[in-house]
Amino acid sequence: MSNVITKQIPKNLLFRYRVPCRRADLKATEKFELDETYRLKNFGAFEGQTPYADVRVAWNEAGLYFSVEVDSKTQALWCRENQLLESDGMQIWIDTRDTHNVHRATRFCHWFAVLPAGAGTKQMSPVISTLKINRSREDSPAINRAKLKAATEFRKDGYRLTTFIPSAALNGWNVDDHRQLGFNLVVMDRELGWQTLAIGPELPIAEDPSLWQTLHLVD
Repeated sequence: MSNVITKQIPKNLLFRYRVPCRRADLKATEKFELDETYRLKNFGAFEGQTPYADVRVAWNEAGLYFSVEVDSKTQALWCRENQLLESDGMQIWIDTRDTHNVHRATRFCHWFAVLPAGAGTKQMSPVISTLKINRSREDSPAINRAKLKAATEFRKDGYRLTTFIPSAALNGWNVDDHRQLGFNLVVMDRELGWQTLAIGPELPIAEDPSLWQTLHLVD
């Protein structure tokens, strides 16, 4: 009898999702509203995840807009500006060339971490930062992080976090020729766990663009 233990292939590894991202007439600011027509589908549910975050995304020529609402917490937020990967919040990966046949990031790939809190004298201000993608073939150009915007509305059982990433922060952004972006998103919470767009942390989603999905910018 064989003693080889086989691991089940994640269901979402068999598919690549193209997620529509609708255009919105918004100003380049961190405070905005997106109605339910901008909500992202949660493909992580196919892997048995129980979604707890309402995530919405929009675009226009100025850049990308993200909104995440979490309303089922019973514990306090845990956010630290110097511990981005361990904190509650959202992580976003963007590839402006939507390349799925490489396993190492290129200069068109970007990684953003957004926390609802963790900055300021009382650690109650949001944090938005860029991260270096491990094993990258080449890094994306440095950006002015002051142009990245985030705002938090704290609630009794959670929070609402809105984020604006300007097109100037996305190397290779060209909506005339490239309406499809490589895309991955994770909402992380110490109490509630991980909510992923599709594939979970059992695979190297933080560094392998071939595991990301596609965000299709539509008018």
